[in-house]
Amino acid sequence: MEIQGYKLPDELYYEKNQFWVRPEQDVIVMGMNDFAQQMAGQIVFVQLPEPGKTLTAGKKFAKIESGKWVGKVFAPVSGVLVESNQALETNPGLINQDCYGAGWMYKIKPNDMADINQLIYGQEAVTEWMLASIETYKR
Repeated sequence: MEIQGYKLPDELYYEKNQFWVRPEQDVIVMGMNDFAQQMAGQIVFVQLPEPGKTLTAGKKFAKIESGKWVGKVFAPVSGVLVESNQALETNPGLINQDCYGAGWMYKIKPNDMADINQLIYGQEAVTEWMLASIETYKR
């Protein structure tokens, strides 16, 4: 779907801090959504924690920087970080170029895959959340 010019694929789950999640077998793939990458501007750095790091839902585990902004990355679920996208080390701008594809950021093995059901999902919920996010940013 597209909301006020921001692309938000229907099949993804969204975390309130503007990250997306896609389940793949027993892991989830995570990245920054279109709204966040546009608001941040050109991404210049992504912290890539080592695999094996234990994550707690809602807690910061990495950071992202653009020329005008430093942001925190929060775990969408509790689990273990199994992979970071190493391509972002040399080309963090992949997030700006293809935030839902080549610009993915992390793969996480959740303690319980059902935890993704606590995230924002479905056209109605995503639309309401995104419109509120856009309104907050305008202030």
